[in-house]
Amino acid sequence: MNAVQRINPDSLHRSPAFSHAVRIPAGSDVIYVGGQNGTGPEGNVIGPGVGEQTRQAFENVRACLEAADASLADVVKWTVLCVDGVDMQEGFAASADVLPRDAEPPAITVAVVSGLAVPGALVEIEAIAVVPPAE
Repeated sequence: MNAVQRINPDSLHRSPAFSHAVRIPAGSDVIYVGGQNGTGPEGNVIGPGVGEQTRQAFENVRACLEAADASLADVVKWTVLCVDGVDMQEGFAASADVLPRDAEPPAITVAVVSGLAVPGALVEIEAIAVVPPAE
């Protein structure tokens, strides 16, 4: 088995948006991207809204992955933290504009938090990506 395996047991509900578990084959290159906020190159929070911040956070994740020779399609696990009181529907819509539509769905965790380390940040996104060994 050289391919990443998405695991969705028959006893659990199915969703096209996420997988319940992911198995990573031995020898794979695993990239951990720490939490990215919607900040620009100078560290300033982009836009006042969660949509702009979510889009920028995904672009920041993309930059990290590309620097590691991976892509958003290689992500097997997302963790999304959003500040309490923020309507994440705008953030979810922004993610649909950025994320690859033809990629296998990763595992996802979304949590509501009281605040983030970056003042003014409404969302923080981290990722785990896997590039399987060449066959």
